[in-house]
Amino acid sequence: MMVIPAIDLRGGRCVRLVQGRPEAETVFAEDPIAVARTFIERGAVRLHVVDLDGAFQGAPRHTGLIAELAAAVPAPIQVGGGLRDLGALEAVFGAGARWVVLGTRAALEPSFLQEACRRYPDRILVGVDAVDGRVAVDGWTRVLELDAETLARAAAEAGAAAVIYTDVLRDGTGEGPNLEATARLARASRLPVLAAGGIARLDDLRRLAAIPGVAGAVVGRALYTGAIDLEAALACARGA
Repeated sequence: MMVIPAIDLRGGRCVRLVQGRPEAETVFAEDPIAVARTFIERGAVRLHVVDLDGAFQGAPRHTGLIAELAAAVPAPIQVGGGLRDLGALEAVFGAGARWVVLGTRAALEPSFLQEACRRYPDRILVGVDAVDGRVAVDGWTRVLELDAETLARAAAEAGAAAVIYTDVLRDGTGEGPNLEATARLARASRLPVLAAGGIARLDDLRRLAAIPGVAGAVVGRALYTGAIDLEAALACARGA
């Protein structure tokens, strides 16, 4: 299982939110590129980058910074946040992203997801962000009647490369991942699942690694606070 450090961008800085709430922001670094370099130096082989301003405003806001970050590190990056039309995808791929994460429009418009997967085979990840099992969109400000497992199955049918499952109510809280929901989603989608939300200790990573279909864990706040050491997390994920 991969351990993928998260870099969330807001106002050009590296921040973390609690449950996606903008008023619950902690700034961890003024220089996201320096943070990215540190993660790579410590062994990360992939980075998860989110344009939070883009997620809230509905269009990318940090494409230039993402281009600088992609150029600064040798590892591939996956990028999400406000990617709601093909032009936005083109811009972020042009900035150096290996994969893009589609959330809101993938949930609202299956035909868009299908077209994106057709144009960019093996490079589309679907963000399945859930509140009590239902999909959250528009920067997690709106919850649909659509359930997470249905969206995960739609991602598989469209040809997505993987899904990223986040339990919104656990994100940034340190309460631990929602293991049962993650397992259900993995069974439903039959795609590789990257789990996120609430990961706070090495035992969380061990439990996720034991779930069939979980290919990676996206870790944010715990790496910034020191609750999880990246080198130890990488060793844990390898079973060492």
